Parts: sequence; structure tokens; C-alpha cells
Amino acid sequence: MHAPHQKPKTLALFDFDGTLCNKDSFTGFIFYSLPKRHIVRQGIKILPWIQGYYLKLYPAHAMRPRLYAAMFSQANHEQVLNQAAQYAEHLMAELNTSLYEQLQQHQKRGHEVVLVSASVDLYLKPVAEKLGVKLICTETAANDQMLTGLYQTLDCSGEQKKIRVLEQFNLQDYEYVYAYGNSDEDLAMFELATHHFMNGQDKCLPELD
Repeated sequence: MHAPHQKPKTLALFDFDGTLCNKDSFTGFIFYSLPKRHIVRQGIKILPWIQGYYLKLYPAHAMRPRLYAAMFSQANHEQVLNQAAQYAEHLMAELNTSLYEQLQQHQKRGHEVVLVSASVDLYLKPVAEKLGVKLICTETAANDQMLTGLYQTLDCSGEQKKIRVLEQFNLQDYEYVYAYGNSDEDLAMFELATHHFMNGQDKCLPELD
């Protein structure tokens, strides 16, 4: 715990899609950055998995890397990053007003704020920079200026959220840990928290200590 002469530290962990952001940012990025013909052509190739996902027969954490590989394999890295920077501007207009205000209240109190998301770093890095927060997310791989279509890390959802937070933060240094999410993929992260909020279920945001 903190030393007697030190102010207690607080950590705030925010999921992105469906929590801080009102939309599915990854699907949105596909349609924002790629030609429709490419999306249709590649989508047909993985149609059984897409159908399985929407029928809840195929889990989201398995669908995301398959969809990413189909859509972005061998895409020009620099071009995609340029599109991602523009898309980040678009996402800033899609933030959940009440949760964004909560994030800002954490910042005003000097709390450390972190985005913890299964979405990809391509556009979340510029989003995190605009918000002035740290970032833990799914990281993508590139080789010879081309995206490989592979992840450099595991899909940052479920237990991976908890593992990645613990890798980067010693929670013994924090008196309070707040976690904000919207789905079962955030429950492992909630296990780390002294206060948590499930968007769409909980009515009141936690009061800040």
C-alpha cells in the first residue's frame, strides 16, 4: 500500500467498445478504411464464421482475429495508419457522454486512466493520445511496411485484460481501482477493481473517492 506521507493512488480502467465508445469501433474501422468490394470478397471467404458469430455459436474473441486477418492481411501499414488517425477523430464524436465525463473526473483528480480494449492498436493509439490516457489493447503485427494480418499479442479480452493490467501495474500501489465495462469480456478485469460499473446494467456510475 501507499506510504503514510503519500497521497493514495487510484487507477481507472475503461473498456472501449460499448463502454466509453457507443459503437463497435473495429467493424466501423473496416467499413471506414477498406473498399466495399474488398470487404464483400473477403467476407464471403469467412461467411460461415460470421454466421456462427451472429448465431452466438462462435465466440467474439475467436472471430476478431479471423476477421482482422481476412480484411487487413497485406494491407499497406502506413496507409492504414493514416486512415486510422482520421478514424480516431471520428470516434471522438462517438464517445458515451456520461462515461467520458467520468473519465475526465478521474483525470481532474490525478488518477491514472487506462483504456483496456480488445480492439486494435491501429486506431486506439491515436484515440488514447487524444484522451491523454494509457493504453492496453490488442496489438497488430507488420513486416516490410505491410500488415501481416496477425496479432502481435493475444486478443485483449476476458482473462487477457486482467493479465495485461497485472503485467503493467502493481495493484498494491493503488488504494482504489475503478473498472468500467459492458460485457462478460470485462468480468475478469472487474475482479481487480474496488469499484466497477457495467454499462447497460448498472444505473449509477460509482462516486469517486
